[in-house]
Amino acid sequence: MNPTAIIEACLQVFTPLNLVFVVAGVMFGMVCGALPGLSSSMAIVLMLPFTYTMTPVSAIVMLVAVYVGGACGGSISAILLKTPGTPEAVATTFDGYPMAQKGKAGRALGVSVSASSVGGIMSAIAMLICAPLLAMLALKFQSAEYFALGLLGLSCITSIGAKNQTKALFSVCIGLLLSTVGIDAINGAYRFTFDQVFLLNGIDYIPVMIGSFALTEVYKNAAEYKNRDTTTVADSKKISLETLKLKEIAHMWSVLLKSSIIGTIIGIIPAAGGSIASLVSYGVAAKSSKHPEEFGKGCDEGIAAPECANNAAIGGSLVPTMVLGIPGSPTAAIIMAAFMIHNLTPGPLLIRNQPVLLNAIFLGIVLASLLLFVVGRFITKQFAQILKLPYPLLGTVIAALGTVGAYSLHNSFYDVLIMFGFSFIGILFNKFNYSNPAMILGLILGSIVENNLRKQLILSGGSAASFFTRPLALVIIVVAVIAFASPLIQGLKDKKTGKAGA
Repeated sequence: MNPTAIIEACLQVFTPLNLVFVVAGVMFGMVCGALPGLSSSMAIVLMLPFTYTMTPVSAIVMLVAVYVGGACGGSISAILLKTPGTPEAVATTFDGYPMAQKGKAGRALGVSVSASSVGGIMSAIAMLICAPLLAMLALKFQSAEYFALGLLGLSCITSIGAKNQTKALFSVCIGLLLSTVGIDAINGAYRFTFDQVFLLNGIDYIPVMIGSFALTEVYKNAAEYKNRDTTTVADSKKISLETLKLKEIAHMWSVLLKSSIIGTIIGIIPAAGGSIASLVSYGVAAKSSKHPEEFGKGCDEGIAAPECANNAAIGGSLVPTMVLGIPGSPTAAIIMAAFMIHNLTPGPLLIRNQPVLLNAIFLGIVLASLLLFVVGRFITKQFAQILKLPYPLLGTVIAALGTVGAYSLHNSFYDVLIMFGFSFIGILFNKFNYSNPAMILGLILGSIVENNLRKQLILSGGSAASFFTRPLALVIIVVAVIAFASPLIQGLKDKKTGKAGA
């Protein structure tokens, strides 16, 4: 750590012009993140042309601010509309929306922004101190470790499908099956495409997510609209972000610390990203909680864990991007392109030759994370105005946003058809108590699990022993097995306790 570089970075970042850029970046990122289908990646792509004439520090810091704002913004629509604005916010819907239904939307938004801010700050500090060390750890991840990490992510079904583990397992299997559609990444074979060109690239989880979450909720509310009690609707629409006291944030220190560590480490792993970090963190928080039965019903920890993790993944994803020249996430890949536009070459020499820039990026993350409290209050208040619309109109707005989001993904009408198709599947899942989140989880992690399982088996000549001879992979697999088995063990304990009590 070079104190001179840190001081010089402070002098460059905390100029009036760069502060304006950071504020604008956070606001733009939050707005794009809150709109379903407009991810952090798209927000940075839209902002990139405006950075061409900026200095390297101004450009990169502004794009990092957009990244931070987008990661947090996805929780706004996830909480208020049960429509994750970004893939990273999928796990936030599990407890965020139920809390909003209880009339505590302001509380849910406050927990989300606070956790996002803490996660961003802690990851920035960790990156500043441990970037070289953590980059070396990421290099040790090979197919076996990626497979193990995918299993750990899948273990979240024991938390998000706690009401009926069998149906949750069936749901995740449906998601895994859907992830196999398209061209096989290893041997190029066509799988389940049925001679349809639009299926060659597989089924993207964003249209599925919008359909099974957002549109399913629209159908449900539309069906219940005539019988709804609207006497308290006006009060519930007065939504304002609730600022948490330091005492309340400190009360969740264990969850925030674990989620920050999980998000940072998973963020460092190339191609993992915030969506996996948030899902894994949610599962870990549910398993380690003293009150796991409250998860899924609207508890603070269920919102804090995924939001802290997905913002912590920001700092993590930038480590391999800067240190190794390997993007830690799709969004980091776009930021890496911005490096090259400004004649900066990501890699080990960047740290040696541009120590001021490196420190400026981390200061930008910290500043943007702190600004979430201020900007978040304004953005959430304005976005919540949508809820003042009569529900027939609000439902139409949600469906329109979802349609635009699904279409803009690949500019394809087929993605819109997929979205509507899975909206009806979502209705059936809800009616028969299957798990939409578990299906999405399987779809997101399916390709990671399958491809890395097959790669490792190919490298080891078909032997599964290599998964257990690599210490890091073995540790992750053991943790995943414990996570899968814990509901069964707990069920047996409850039965014994019940018999003893009888």
